Amino acid sequence: MKATGVVRRIDELGRIVIPKEIRKTMRIREGENIEIFIDGDDRVVLKKYSMVKKLGDFANRFTDSIHAFLKYNVVITDTDSVIAVSGSLKKEFNGKPLSDEMLHIIQKRESILNKNDTLTIVEGNSYSGSYLIYPIISNGDVVGLVIMLAKNGQLGELEEKIVQITSQFLAKYLEE
Repeated sequence: MKATGVVRRIDELGRIVIPKEIRKTMRIREGENIEIFIDGDDRVVLKKYSMVKKLGDFANRFTDSIHAFLKYNVVITDTDSVIAVSGSLKKEFNGKPLSDEMLHIIQKRESILNKNDTLTIVEGNSYSGSYLIYPIISNGDVVGLVIMLAKNGQLGELEEKIVQITSQFLAKYLEE
């Protein structure tokens, strides 16, 4: 565990302020959930909470099923990193932190259909081709994205519906 040298006082309501530098480094944004753990007798550990991350193997099987049917790469993210990937981009994207471009898309809460453009999903790794992006909105909050990528093809109405259904299915699954 890294020492930061930062000491904070707990206020009368039991709150502490996480310094801006730490929030920035850890990509903790206002309104995000933090999980609290007790480690031994003298440690309280704060960890970013990701509802989507708990999908783990389920999300990987889901993306693999879509890929087997459509032959396009499918990516599922939470609000910080790639959770599941199918297809040829698995090694390049899986588990990597999202780019600022993706974080901006999450904040906008909108779906995107783009034919032949460049997209940076994870920092330092640009993708060129057609793509569909649809937010996963659970309990009114964007908790991640479903992305479909087609290097040598055009994504159409069928693919758009599949991405939309995937997003809505995952959102409903997370709400239960």
